[in-house]
Amino acid sequence: MNPKPKNSRSDDSSALSTELLETPRLEMTSDAVLQDMLHYFCHTFGQRVMHEDRPFLYKSVALAARDRMMERWRRTSVSVERNDQRQVSYLSLEYLLGRLLRNALLNLDIEDEASEALERLGLTLEDIAESEHDAGLGNGGLGRLAACFLDSCATLALPVVAYGIRYQYGMFRQQIEDGYQVEAPDSWLREGFPWEIERMDLAQTIHFGGHTESYKDSRGNTRYRWIDTHDVLAIPFDVPVPGYRNDVVNTLRLWSAAATDAFDLEEFNAGSYVDAVAAKNAAENITMVLYPNAETENGQELRLRQQYFLASASLQDMLRQWVRRHGRDFSTFAEKRCVQLNDTHPAIAVPELMRLLIDEHGLSWEDAWVITRSTMAYTNHTLLPEALEMWSVDMFRSLLPRLLDIIFEINARFIQEISTRWPGDTARINRMSIIQEGPTQMVRMAYLAIAGSFSVNGVAELHSQLLTQGLFRDFAELWPDKFNNKTNGVTQRRWLAACNPTLASLITEKIGDGWITDLDQLAKLAPFADDDVFGQRWRNVKLGNKKRLSAEIERRTGLRLDNNMLFDVQVKRMHEYKRQLLNVLHAIHLYDKIQRGDGADLVPRAIIIGGKAAPGYFMAKTVIKLINNVANVINSDPAMEGKLALLFYPDYNVSAMELICPAAELSEQISTAGKEASGTGNMKFMMNGALTIGTLDGANVEIREAVGEENFFLFGLTVEEIAAAGDNYDPDAIIAADEDFSRVMSLLENGHFNRFEPRVLDPVIASIRASDDQWFTAADFRGFVDAQNWVGEAYRDSAAWTRMSILNTAASGRFSTDRTMRDYNDDIWRLDPVKPGDD
Repeated sequence: MNPKPKNSRSDDSSALSTELLETPRLEMTSDAVLQDMLHYFCHTFGQRVMHEDRPFLYKSVALAARDRMMERWRRTSVSVERNDQRQVSYLSLEYLLGRLLRNALLNLDIEDEASEALERLGLTLEDIAESEHDAGLGNGGLGRLAACFLDSCATLALPVVAYGIRYQYGMFRQQIEDGYQVEAPDSWLREGFPWEIERMDLAQTIHFGGHTESYKDSRGNTRYRWIDTHDVLAIPFDVPVPGYRNDVVNTLRLWSAAATDAFDLEEFNAGSYVDAVAAKNAAENITMVLYPNAETENGQELRLRQQYFLASASLQDMLRQWVRRHGRDFSTFAEKRCVQLNDTHPAIAVPELMRLLIDEHGLSWEDAWVITRSTMAYTNHTLLPEALEMWSVDMFRSLLPRLLDIIFEINARFIQEISTRWPGDTARINRMSIIQEGPTQMVRMAYLAIAGSFSVNGVAELHSQLLTQGLFRDFAELWPDKFNNKTNGVTQRRWLAACNPTLASLITEKIGDGWITDLDQLAKLAPFADDDVFGQRWRNVKLGNKKRLSAEIERRTGLRLDNNMLFDVQVKRMHEYKRQLLNVLHAIHLYDKIQRGDGADLVPRAIIIGGKAAPGYFMAKTVIKLINNVANVINSDPAMEGKLALLFYPDYNVSAMELICPAAELSEQISTAGKEASGTGNMKFMMNGALTIGTLDGANVEIREAVGEENFFLFGLTVEEIAAAGDNYDPDAIIAADEDFSRVMSLLENGHFNRFEPRVLDPVIASIRASDDQWFTAADFRGFVDAQNWVGEAYRDSAAWTRMSILNTAASGRFSTDRTMRDYNDDIWRLDPVKPGDD
């Protein structure tokens, strides 16, 4: 039998206690911040010399800030509990938090006080902030979006508790060796994480393996229990999420895995030292690494373990809190709780909530299903069918047998619902079934999420339209009212106020600081687009940011950029559909023109590409190799000096984006139409005054609509044109008909960029000519080159370019996550704001 998880100390209480200990509020002055910082530096960390211990200084400042969040954090949670407010639990496998210090100080309104305190010690906040490691608990846009959501929810005072995994090693550190990506562990916790608080008293027990058996309960009903399991502890670490100057602090709860019995003394005494800690090692593997390589069976199993670990721990925590206040009366659970699934990864929460309600709390199937379908909401973030996770039934049976039983029952009832609506439509049943039949039965996790949720949303207007007309068309026909759109956004507090302080200051000088919480107010900048004096100041800010980025690029790569060049930027996760390859083809085209003496009319350009490829993604890693090889040729050619530079920015992360984004002048958003769900990098660049070159894909459609087609460089096939191409797509004919393209391919195929590495780039080169290339790289080459010529013409007129830049920033108001969160709340969550001062 399974050992029963120990109840937390707070669960032993028969009544909810919300009494706050009365402690004086900490002062927010520079004197008080300095005093607290010195206390931690000397008495907690035992340090004495100020200038030689930057990590300890950073942690001392962080703890002083955390103390000031702590009292607001407690009051926020107490207010929610006392008022029995409806709450949202946000489940995400990724949170790309980046550094937290500057954002915390900004939101607490003590950035100036902290800076002054450090200056009195002969230090600067900028230097101290550099000591913080990025919390890289995410892979790309999905994780960064989740982090932006948290900031906006706290700023809007929405009672949202976020749940994730505390990976010991986050997104890997990317090193470039001979042009190749090499992954190194991201030991982000090696010097501690001062923002977190371990909550061992709230640990949960997670089951794996074993088997199920039936039994009769006291009323004679058949019940099931999951027995002989291998159990793991989920230990929560809480991270405060401060709202912007509103005294609200929400919670990000990150789960870490540990063994129920960390050490077997009997094995150790017998000399089996490895076996003595085997359980500990096996348990900790679950939260060791963000996204194990799923190319292997072991990697797939670990990925499923992670997803279930997150879902089970989080739902148990939710139910613990519910029972503590309401007992086992779940009649109003769906009225008071909502679970938002951030993409398909946490979809296993659907059967897990059923299991907990039925097996642990004694509800009937019917009652549990009503609660589950009224509680779960699902956000889809992809149009790529291969990204809609499926796990084998055999793996489920071995790892999560009780969950598989429930999934089969959900599917049987779901198929009955389909059959009632469309009698005899076997083809439709096969298309919609949660279980995909075949040589290996698979569980379709996205379908499970749809069947078990009351809301399903896409993340851009085009994305949501394509979901209901294509990928999920059958489901939209069955439940048309379930589907909706919530266009993504970014938080302006990090992505303008914090990362671009000189531009933020200029904006505030002209229109006030209301834009920090109401980004629509940036529209007030539009009248200044034709103001020559303001335009010059705008250009000076951009030039200063370009100089900062250039200095960092030289430090990292040794490459010195001319700051008068157009900074042409594409930084994002490496993937074929994002078409970094198309960008390199344009770089080769420019190189060829200059080499032939035909580049006199070209605008000097620095092309900056950055991003990480998944460790098992061969083609994406080969594209990185191509970029670096082409860059080596271009940057070592004296004929290119001052005219063209190409670089791959190594180890791209949130902190790098905070430096790159303010400096970018051209934002490359060039994904194949119909493949990008939304994108958020496009919004960050727009907000900071970069102009976009892009396809009609994802949120590009809405960005172009907001800023006007004259301020957006459009190119590329549309979704409809790609669909019409079908089997008639002929890249060879396209290349042959285009002299520029033929010259680019000749350079590639003749080994100009890999003279001493024969055939190393062949897979990428072959993909361009492949008639089944689903990314349509060749088809969009000419349109991309023509659009880039348009870019060059526009950049020559600095006043006109500045005008377009200002208008882009002015039109970015709708792309704040504050708006996104209001949309979620109005249509899905229906939360009342927290009022932490209400006792």
